[in-house]
Amino acid sequence: MSHARITRRELIQTAGAAVPIIGASLISASQGAKSEISPNVGISTQQFTKYTNAQLAQALAERGFHVVQLFLMQSDSRYWKYNSRSDLSDLTVARCEAIGRAYRSAGLTIHSMGVYTNLIHGDPTERQACLKYFEDNMKVGGDIGVHAFITEAGHWEPEKLTPGIPYHFREAVWKQMLATIKQLADMAERHDATVLLEPSFASFLASAKRTRVFLQEVNSPRIRVLLDPANLLEVDEIEEMFDELTPWIDCIHAKDRKLHVDAGVAAGQGDVDYRKFVSLAAQRTPKAPLILEYVGPENYEQSLQHLQKAIREAGTA
Repeated sequence: MSHARITRRELIQTAGAAVPIIGASLISASQGAKSEISPNVGISTQQFTKYTNAQLAQALAERGFHVVQLFLMQSDSRYWKYNSRSDLSDLTVARCEAIGRAYRSAGLTIHSMGVYTNLIHGDPTERQACLKYFEDNMKVGGDIGVHAFITEAGHWEPEKLTPGIPYHFREAVWKQMLATIKQLADMAERHDATVLLEPSFASFLASAKRTRVFLQEVNSPRIRVLLDPANLLEVDEIEEMFDELTPWIDCIHAKDRKLHVDAGVAAGQGDVDYRKFVSLAAQRTPKAPLILEYVGPENYEQSLQHLQKAIREAGTA
């Protein structure tokens, strides 16, 4: 997912304007041609904030989606906070089961759930609080019926940083992050879960190679990867991303980014070579779903068509 911190905040602030009528169907929001959706193409629920989970599940199923990536951002489950944490204590087992049932009864699979807490925070107390929050998400996810959880390393720097190497590249931070992710792996083992780390050029996991080396040192089958090519476009060729990370990739984000620009954008609005991207994904990671991200009710169809066109042109449909 990840990307510039400001961008995520802007996304959250603007997402609420996406649906003028709560019960409106996604189909009525996009009156163009509606091609059949590939079974491995899914969509993030992050920007569909004015739908309840049941309304969204029905609308996505009507449009032909089979897979979703769940963010607790719907009108009846608004808990998700980027690079932070929230109180999940009132998400009872019954509420969680109802959320999972809403999607499954509509014929949708919930592949994974977004957490995106701050695992790199320099304050040990806050870092442990974020780890507890992550484990709370594993418990909630288990009740929903989800066992894969996504996060970046997080974003944090001390107020007074001595000049030199950027904070997230420093030796002490590498050691700290190894200990933190190993602790997260132990939690995942207890909950029969997997954690998908998402690299991004502006963060601790700043390249495909650095991510691969980190995963090798963590050395846990519970720690996997969500690849977002737009996040690494600034530093890696698409082939490099798959060369380095294929054995760990369980999911892929389909969005876009212009080179030398901070903010990510929806698929088809940036410089990612989508034909090459989907071709490599089909060859190297055919079981990993392609999840549309940075899309909501008003723009998802355009990005979906861009992705579907690339799939057809690559001959991987």
